[in-house]
Amino acid sequence: MPRNPAAQLDTQDMFSVLYSFPEQVRQAIEIGEQAPIFRQAPVSNRIAIFGLGGSAIGGDLLRSFLASVEWGEHLDISVHRSYTAPKWMNGDTNVIVSSYSGETEETLSAFDQVRKKTMRSLAITTGGTLQQKAVTWGVPVINIPPGFQPRCALAFSFFPLLVALGRSGIIDAHGIRMNSRGVNELVRELEAVRDTYASKAAKNPALVLAKKLQGTYPVIYSASERMDAVNLRWRGQIQENAKQVAFGNMLPEMNHNEINGWQFPKGKTKPFEVVLLRDQDDHERTKIRFDALQSIIKGSVGGVTTVEGSGKSLLARMFTAIYLGDWTSYHLALLNGVDPTPVPVIQKLKATLAKAR
Repeated sequence: MPRNPAAQLDTQDMFSVLYSFPEQVRQAIEIGEQAPIFRQAPVSNRIAIFGLGGSAIGGDLLRSFLASVEWGEHLDISVHRSYTAPKWMNGDTNVIVSSYSGETEETLSAFDQVRKKTMRSLAITTGGTLQQKAVTWGVPVINIPPGFQPRCALAFSFFPLLVALGRSGIIDAHGIRMNSRGVNELVRELEAVRDTYASKAAKNPALVLAKKLQGTYPVIYSASERMDAVNLRWRGQIQENAKQVAFGNMLPEMNHNEINGWQFPKGKTKPFEVVLLRDQDDHERTKIRFDALQSIIKGSVGGVTTVEGSGKSLLARMFTAIYLGDWTSYHLALLNGVDPTPVPVIQKLKATLAKAR
């Protein structure tokens, strides 16, 4: 692994965390192959995932990915970010409760309600109160490695769940296992770009884009399928790593409202920089909409950049697009003169909430 060139500012070495992401993918798949699965065989196609922030994004990506592949499109997956379990849940609902620290108060509150509605539950965590509750209530636990910021543990919040669902029989995830063609392609695509993304080379796409985004209001647009959760990941990484505000929306919906808003305030929209997350399998009409959108707003914003993931499989294209976004947010943090790892504002909020208990 190369030496961290920004160690003085990047005090917790997010550089190494990002650089080792391909290895994390393989480790996460190994965890999924050995992890416990639902104690009761699934009898419905409904999966409810509970989590917040970095612990929820794995669920978002799971929902988005499985909805777009033939062997997962029969599933009804929902992701819940609240203190409560939905009233429609019943004993046939398959539940995944995700909290990296095991201490996410919203998730713990929802888990208290979930256990009264269904026993078809699975927890994923590093430990903490969530693991204690799960063990007490007889809920299987997928243990993932500690020591990361939750948002940096993306591989561990996604791949063990995908593999576990396949082992549970709820999906036919035959292509998602160690040394399978799909996994090898994904790792190969990630390894092919990481030295470039990690460098300070003038042609590094992540650094070039970070320089475009510096001092701007980034706006991320994607289609509402496939790249919708990748879109959310991009925004979250810019917000947490670079400590910079970021916005986003989906096509075609934003074509029916938001696109009209780029006219005013007159002369005040130039500081916005737009990133279009596109995919080769976007709907043909959506592809036309992307082209039209770029043409319509290019005079109103500072610039428009198109990003596409690489690889034959959707899995590879999703995660290579994520990888570019992660590195872009890292370089943007350094350009902003901030340490990418700590999130002091979030810690301040948690301290305030703790005092109010």
